[in-house]
Amino acid sequence: MKLSKQNSKTNFKAFVWHSAFLAFAANFMDVNTILPSMLIKIGGTPILLGLLTTILIGGSSITQLLFAGFLLNKPLKKKYLLAGINMRILALLGISFLFYNSAILSKNVIIFLVFLLISIFSLSGAFANVSYIAILGRAIKKNKRKKFFSVRQIFNSIGILISALVVRELIKYYKFPSNYAIIFLSASLLLAIASLGFWRIKEVHSTVRKKKKFLKFLKLIPTEIRKNKNLKYYLLITNTLGIGLSIIPFLILFAKENFQLSFNLIGNFLLFNTLGMLIAGLILFKYSEKFNYKSLLKSSIILSSSLPIIALLLMNTQFIYQFIFIISGSFIAIYGMSISGLLLEISNKENRITYAGISGAGSIIPLIFPLLTGFLIPIIGYKIIFVAVSIIILTSLIFVSKLKCKLKPTQNILIKSKLNKEINS
Repeated sequence: MKLSKQNSKTNFKAFVWHSAFLAFAANFMDVNTILPSMLIKIGGTPILLGLLTTILIGGSSITQLLFAGFLLNKPLKKKYLLAGINMRILALLGISFLFYNSAILSKNVIIFLVFLLISIFSLSGAFANVSYIAILGRAIKKNKRKKFFSVRQIFNSIGILISALVVRELIKYYKFPSNYAIIFLSASLLLAIASLGFWRIKEVHSTVRKKKKFLKFLKLIPTEIRKNKNLKYYLLITNTLGIGLSIIPFLILFAKENFQLSFNLIGNFLLFNTLGMLIAGLILFKYSEKFNYKSLLKSSIILSSSLPIIALLLMNTQFIYQFIFIISGSFIAIYGMSISGLLLEISNKENRITYAGISGAGSIIPLIFPLLTGFLIPIIGYKIIFVAVSIIILTSLIFVSKLKCKLKPTQNILIKSKLNKEINS
């Protein structure tokens, strides 16, 4: 069945609706500031923070392999997209309810339930993301995609700034744990409103030529890597440069060790991280034709490798320290655009969902690294860990130099990774 002009128009509006409200919801469930600070405030240790980061960043990525293999065999994917989103909504509601009732629960019970709900939130997000990837390319006509991504960029720019300001005020105005209860309740409601757009999607059947079992899908991985050297270097980059995302929550824990981690400071971390994403995103959006993916990745490497070193240099200066989150936000935006755009370039319509699964499975180091960091920090301290992180990230330059990239980014690609990681089919 072909995509009609009317259905494309309906789907366009549905995806714009989702993007608009998701932009407002983003900072209420931010994985780099709000969720890590929540764990730290309820007494989370470095090891627990490492586990949380693994679940949020590494775990959700690697499970995309399983979900991609499953969804390849499904001609219609809308119900799986909605299922994933609804699970995220329920998980956020559960966290809100947990904080409302935290006075009658022990610290260990709260931490256990937080990890359970965060696991549901993260894994269901990965499931929804793979479904989103599969649907988007068939839902909107090609000649309308540029307009869609442009409109989505506008909503993202406005939405994430407003939500950052709102969350910053909420976390300061209300006392703990009511502030987090209100924030997660708001996140669940905004996400539910955003999901209403997907109920209107008129999905086109995708062709399932032959049912693929999961083990057969796994066997595709080495074959695809041998066929496409760029895929090999892509995976090496996501494993080395990707740990730049994993270190950001530890910057908050590092702040707690050196300063008083007030809710005002947490709110500023979120705001400056958002400003960094916006500044970098808007600059790249305006001048995207002048950059190629290799130059963007090199910029990401410079920003990410410098971040832990700057944090060490500013460990005794609380006022200036909070501004390093502008750097982290800039890194997130540039890395998100370049890594998503690169995957788009090295894949095609037939193998894109396969590559999306492989890219998740290839994130082995970002999966292990946060756990290892959380375990080692109490033993060897932050200085050695942060310097080692910078060195590992710098090795990405070797793999970036080997990429064969001719195309330049266009404004058809959304410049914002945390809502990251969505790839145009």
